[in-house]
Amino acid sequence: MKILGIIPARFNSTRLPGKPLAKIGTKPMIQHVYEHAIQSKKLEQVVIATDDERVFDAAVGFGGQVMMTSIDHQNGTERCAEVITKFKDYRNYDYVVNIQGDEPFLDPLQIDELCNLLDGQVALATLIKKIVDPEILDKKSVMKVVINNKNEAIYFSRSPLPYLRDVEKYKWLENHTFFKHICVYAYQFNALKTISKLPISPLEKAESLEQLRWIENGFTIKVAETTIESMGVDTPEDLENANLLFK
Repeated sequence: MKILGIIPARFNSTRLPGKPLAKIGTKPMIQHVYEHAIQSKKLEQVVIATDDERVFDAAVGFGGQVMMTSIDHQNGTERCAEVITKFKDYRNYDYVVNIQGDEPFLDPLQIDELCNLLDGQVALATLIKKIVDPEILDKKSVMKVVINNKNEAIYFSRSPLPYLRDVEKYKWLENHTFFKHICVYAYQFNALKTISKLPISPLEKAESLEQLRWIENGFTIKVAETTIESMGVDTPEDLENANLLFK
């Protein structure tokens, strides 16, 4: 399987403006993500897809492969779809892996774990990790995932799911296995083109989670479970914590 890694990097983030260029240590966040991604043994190529010349110039400065994309995309999936449809050099891949530009600690092994699912039959896939910290259950910025016995995601939420009736909240992790979502996605080439054109769905609108649009339209999302921890950066507080962790 030929797999292309794409790192969507939108400059204007509501909660953390200029997020791709926010410094972690001495490097911009996008550089950390890129340098980890190119260490994957499964990706044949990695490209940054941005909507801002400042990010473009920064990527060129640290030797990253980068291209300009539209400012009108609503999410990273749409940006990935533009790359494979607009630029002919990327049309001969079987899969695209969407590596979030705000996951500076994503381990290359996690990318490989996800890619191991890609057998030509899987249309969509993502990563999950068991929740061990009770504070994570109620953290709205951390997506939770419910899966079935075929290792497929059946729902994503910002709330802890399932609700454990008749169990005290502090005992939930003792009585059930909860999973959080690691925001890296794999799309089969044709599936990516299809889902990028779907209209916003009711569940997606309610939770502000695009994966629910795919589920509502009948797509199956295969999951790989990782034991490697990672941390997304979405707020100034997250950025501060990322710098502390980096040190």
